[in-house]
Amino acid sequence: MKKYNIVIIGGGPAGLAAAVAARKAGEESILILERDHELGGILNQCIHNGFGLHTFKEELTGPEYAARFIDQVKELKIEYKLNTMVMDISADRVVTAMNREEGLFQIASGAVVLCMGCRERPRGALNIPGYRPAGIFSAGTAQRLVNMEGYMPGREVVILGSGDIGLIMARRMTLEGAKVKVVAELLPYSGGLKRNIVQCLDDYGIPLKLSHTVVNIEGKERVSAVTIAEVGADRRPIAGTEERYTCDTLLLSCGLIPENELSRSAGVEMNPVTSGPVVNESLETSVPGIFACGNVLHVHDLVDYVSEEAERAGIHAMRFARGELSGERETGGQEILLKAEQGARYTVPSHLNLQRMEEKLVVRFRVGAVFMNSFVSVYFNDERVQHRKKQILAPGEMEQVVLKKSDLEAFPGLQRITVRIEAE
Repeated sequence: MKKYNIVIIGGGPAGLAAAVAARKAGEESILILERDHELGGILNQCIHNGFGLHTFKEELTGPEYAARFIDQVKELKIEYKLNTMVMDISADRVVTAMNREEGLFQIASGAVVLCMGCRERPRGALNIPGYRPAGIFSAGTAQRLVNMEGYMPGREVVILGSGDIGLIMARRMTLEGAKVKVVAELLPYSGGLKRNIVQCLDDYGIPLKLSHTVVNIEGKERVSAVTIAEVGADRRPIAGTEERYTCDTLLLSCGLIPENELSRSAGVEMNPVTSGPVVNESLETSVPGIFACGNVLHVHDLVDYVSEEAERAGIHAMRFARGELSGERETGGQEILLKAEQGARYTVPSHLNLQRMEEKLVVRFRVGAVFMNSFVSVYFNDERVQHRKKQILAPGEMEQVVLKKSDLEAFPGLQRITVRIEAE
């Protein structure tokens, strides 16, 4: 059985950044396992711009952003295996994988970094009445067909869901000559970034109907029309508000789910809100030596944040493999719980060890609704220590607070840190 100090599962933006950071920090024994035939992950099909403003201080397309990291992986001579599917990770970090050349094989690892990304919420979870005709695609599938395979899914399009991929595909389909008739969103707010609503819908005159959903799909062989209706506060369709649109294509952009089948089978504790692992300040999961970062941990809005998080995971994984982190774990240290309340849905990390914490810790979270002129407040136990005004907070955009180790150490008897959204 071959042994590597760090095995990274997934060769997308998170896996690449984790590997590069660990190698630059001095780790020689790294292996990336990627199931696709090339590195780069989902970025390869994201040919629109808007990537890299934080990381590289310039605006890049998805493939250009991925190429920056792929070039570094090759220059640093980091090992990777393509077309390789990981089947299992054991509690003692033995990775079972398979590919065409080697068949089924096992790799022993000092630390594992989970970077499997996320997948789209399937249509089966949406319970739309009607037949199951051709012409229904998830937005990500349509994106791959248009941008990588060179196929046009359809000419008259209705989009259900206003996630970022759906918004971007509304623009992409329009640019390819299709007519996007409407984007319907079940919730009273969009799930995507504000800039995407402006650049992808408003600029092209595509209507966005909030609090609307698809109530019927017509067509047996191929979609011929869909009916959308307004929904009430209970998210049930309101009779008499139905609108029928003829179309040959329905794209579904109904949210993303972290890809965590491997994490669950490894015994990793999951967060029911994010559907990703519960992690500490080092991005280590409940299974010692298994780390998680990027969209497999929680769905990010910007790839720059994925890379930043992955760099931390790569360095902490290296420290664990060398016995540095595990030594700190055994010497104890003050464990502090992180909680999200009153509009904040979750925090990443979920808990931290004061002894292992770096001088600054970025805590990321999302809100559960749209808040105008509100405050992001941080409480140490029951005492408010941060109170920052935000003009708008929206579920589509990730928020963050920064904790300083010196502040935590100066607060006696600190047991929990709470993030809340407050009116004043």
